Amino acid sequence: MGALSNIHELPRANERPGAAGGPEKAGHGEVQEEPAHVDAKAPLPSPALPRLPPGCSLRPRSKERGRIRGSCRRGLSPAGPGCAGQGRRVASMGRAGCDLPRLCVRWAALLLALWPCCAHGNWMWLGIASFGVPEKLGCAGLPLSGRQKELCKRKPHLLPSIREGARLGIQECRSQFRHERWDCPLLPPDSAAFSVFGAELSSGTKETAFIYAVTAAGLVHSVTRSCSAGNMTECSCDTNLQNGGSATEGWHWGGCSDDIHYGMWFSRKFLDGPIKNITGKDGNGLISMNLHNNEAGRQAVAKLLSVDCRCHGVSGSCAVKTCWKTMSSFEKIGEYLKDKYENSIQVSDRLKKKLRRKEKTQRKIPIRKEDLLYINKSPNYCVEDRKLGIPGTQGRECNRTSEGPDGCNLLCCGRGYNTHVVRHVERCECKFVWCCYVRCRRCESMTDVHTCK
Repeated sequence: MGALSNIHELPRANERPGAAGGPEKAGHGEVQEEPAHVDAKAPLPSPALPRLPPGCSLRPRSKERGRIRGSCRRGLSPAGPGCAGQGRRVASMGRAGCDLPRLCVRWAALLLALWPCCAHGNWMWLGIASFGVPEKLGCAGLPLSGRQKELCKRKPHLLPSIREGARLGIQECRSQFRHERWDCPLLPPDSAAFSVFGAELSSGTKETAFIYAVTAAGLVHSVTRSCSAGNMTECSCDTNLQNGGSATEGWHWGGCSDDIHYGMWFSRKFLDGPIKNITGKDGNGLISMNLHNNEAGRQAVAKLLSVDCRCHGVSGSCAVKTCWKTMSSFEKIGEYLKDKYENSIQVSDRLKKKLRRKEKTQRKIPIRKEDLLYINKSPNYCVEDRKLGIPGTQGRECNRTSEGPDGCNLLCCGRGYNTHVVRHVERCECKFVWCCYVRCRRCESMTDVHTCK
C-alpha cells in the first residue's frame, strides 16, 4: 500500500512549517482516516500557467453586453497615437472606480483588440488563456494579426488546435529550460496586453529562436493530431500511404498515418506572413530569422516521424505486418530542438540574397533548414533587468551536488547560495479499512534546500 502516499498533494519545498492549512498541524504518527474511493493513482496537479487577472470572469452577463458604464466612459482620457495612449485609457478606467469583475470581458476585449500594435507573435497568448476565453471572444477579439483573423474566420473549427499548439510550445519551452539561467519565464498574467514572452520575442537571441521553433512545431503537432482524430472534415489520415508497402518483405501500409502535410501547411499559412521587402541593404534580418526558425520547428516534427507496425498471422507468427507513420511525442521534439538550440548559428542582421553566417570564415558552410539561427548574443540572465524582462536567478532553487546547469555554481553565477532546512510531512503506511476508509500515518522528513543569493 506504499503507493497510497500520493493521495494528497505534498507540501512544496519552500513551504514554511506550520503554515495555515498545511499538513504540519498533525503530530508525528497521528492516524488520519480518508474515504476509500480516493484514486491513489491520480497524478498530482501540475503547476498552472498564468491566467487572466484575478476576479475576472469572461462570461459576460446579458445586461453588460454591448454596454460600458458611463463612469468608465467619463474616466477615459484622450488617447494619443500608438500603444502609449491605449495604455492610458486602461489606466484611466482603473482610476474611475469601475466595477472590474463586471467589465472584465470588455476590458479584456479592448486590450486584445489593441494588442497587435504592441508586439508580434501574440497568438501565443492563447496557450495561457483561461479555459473558454478564445471561444467567448471570437476570432475578431483575439490577439491575432489581420491575416490570422481572416484565417481564423474561415476555419473556426481549428481554433482549439491553435490554442493547443501554443500551449504545447509554451509548456515544452518551460520544461526544457527549467534548470537553466533563462528558464523561459512568462510575464505576469495581469501585464499590459498579455505579451507572454515580452521583449524576448524581438531580441533576436538564441532564446528567441527556440521560442519561435517550438511554438511552430506545437502548432503542426496539434493540428496534425486533430486531423488523425477525425475532428475535421478537410483532413484525416495520410492518404498517400494507403494501399502500398512491400509484399516481398511481408508488410503494407495501413492504419491511420498522421497527415503531417496538412499540419505543416496550416502552420506556414498561420504563422509565416508574405515575404516582401526584407532583402537588400536595409533588409530586416530579424523577420527572416524568425521565419527560418518557424520552419526549423516544423522540420523537427517531420524529421522525427516514426513507423509503427502491428503483426498479423497465426499464433503471432507475424507473417504480415500493417504499418503506419506517427508523430513522436512532443517531449522528444522539444529535446531535439533543445539540441539545435545548443548548436545554433549566429547570422548577420543585414541581408543580401539570403541569410548568411556572421563569421566570414564560415560563410561557405551551408545553413540547413533544421538549424536554429540567431542574430544577437544572449544578455546576462544572472541579474534582474526589468526593462528586458529578465528576472535574474536570485532566489532560484539549485542543486548543490550537481555539475550541470542546475548546480549552485552555475545557476547562482558565482554569488553563492543560502541553505535552509525544510520539513516535509506526508502520509505513509496507508492501509485499507473495511468499510470504507484508507487509514494513513503522517511521516516527517527534513531536507536541505539551497537558493541562490
